[in-house]
Amino acid sequence: MAARIPRNFRLLEELEKGEKGIGDGSCSYGLMDSDDIMMSNWNGTILGPGHTVHENRIYSLKIHCGNDYPERPPTVHFLSRVNLPFVSQIDGKIDPMKLNVLSQWGRDSSIETILVGIRREMATANNRKLLQPPEGSTF
Repeated sequence: MAARIPRNFRLLEELEKGEKGIGDGSCSYGLMDSDDIMMSNWNGTILGPGHTVHENRIYSLKIHCGNDYPERPPTVHFLSRVNLPFVSQIDGKIDPMKLNVLSQWGRDSSIETILVGIRREMATANNRKLLQPPEGSTF
């Protein structure tokens, strides 16, 4: 059995990776407040995938990592208004049971995993052409 990395070590590792940027720059994340010593509250950004209704849009999200992270997934809310089947149209909260990357959460999953998974969902056949709210609108 592998040793379990303590929550804050894990989040520190994710912060370092987030500050360096992910792959092609289509997703980014970092702490909401650099003074948050518990590293609980994060911002995320997703650039809408090309050749979809999301193309050229920038989506902002807030992510909260509870005390049981990474054993349990964080809660994720869109701040930017978006029409996706797994996002509440009331408050932007993502229903973890409707998004595979959260419903199939494992210890090796991360904030990056979530953002990349959401972006991938935006580009699926079912979601790529969904009518979207006006650009710039928020929850």
